[in-house]
Amino acid sequence: MATTGLPPTTPNDLSSVTKTLDLLAPRWSVWVLMTISSQPLRYAEIKPRLPWLGDGQLHPRLRHLTNAGVVERTEYAPRHVTYGLTGRGAELLPVLAVIASWGDTHLEKTLVASKATGTMELERIPPAQNIDDTLALIAPRHATPILWTLQARGSASAKTLATEAMPGYGLTAVYKPLDRLVADGLVTATGSGDFQLSASGQALAPVFQAISVWATAPLAEARRPRGQGAAPSQNRSGPWATTPTRLPAPTAPAASSAGPALTTTPDGPAWKSNDLFSHRIPARPITPAGGPRR
Repeated sequence: MATTGLPPTTPNDLSSVTKTLDLLAPRWSVWVLMTISSQPLRYAEIKPRLPWLGDGQLHPRLRHLTNAGVVERTEYAPRHVTYGLTGRGAELLPVLAVIASWGDTHLEKTLVASKATGTMELERIPPAQNIDDTLALIAPRHATPILWTLQARGSASAKTLATEAMPGYGLTAVYKPLDRLVADGLVTATGSGDFQLSASGQALAPVFQAISVWATAPLAEARRPRGQGAAPSQNRSGPWATTPTRLPAPTAPAASSAGPALTTTPDGPAWKSNDLFSHRIPARPITPAGGPRR
């Protein structure tokens, strides 16, 4: 079998990719990033756009993303704080677009009645939901190392996967994550007892390539605020952390207009909130037909 798809396995690349998945995987983190992708917003402006998140859920996600260096907290006055993407966070937007595209193409959808025509058509899934559902498949522990090992080998036995993808765990530990990848439609069993990537698994190539490129970018780029040159060192606390800064208060942000799911800005793609959140969060159907399940 030809080994196509995912990038070559190297310890550094794999480690960087899994760390990036750990950054994105906590549920609703991607929704927060996409909500502030067009412009910095105050907490009171973010909250109505993510109404299903309570303060006990939204605050930790903003803190998590800020500590990771992809969101910057800027304090203009004691009660005027905004959250916006750092330069590193803006560079994540094209990566999110690639993940959303894979999810839209390969994850199952259900048929729903169209309000306009009355006919049955595939449901439309918000980009952020496609990203969250894709991350739910590839972010669990050991999932990506198994996928990368299968890409490098073409096919492999459970014993080989245990040795190369999960060193130190033993043979029995590989079966649970491997069975999950098979059930999710990313891996298939061969007639000889080996395992290989499914077509959907091979199609993850652009996803892992985009994540790998972003994850291995120089740290100097990671410290650069969005749309600016190198930041003054006194405004930073470590390569990924940001500290509050006091700046003149900005003008009130313009109301978001309806538009396509993905638009291009000088800093990269941005999602329109009306398009993101005009649909209810879809259920996760589990059916035997179609692509990988949600």
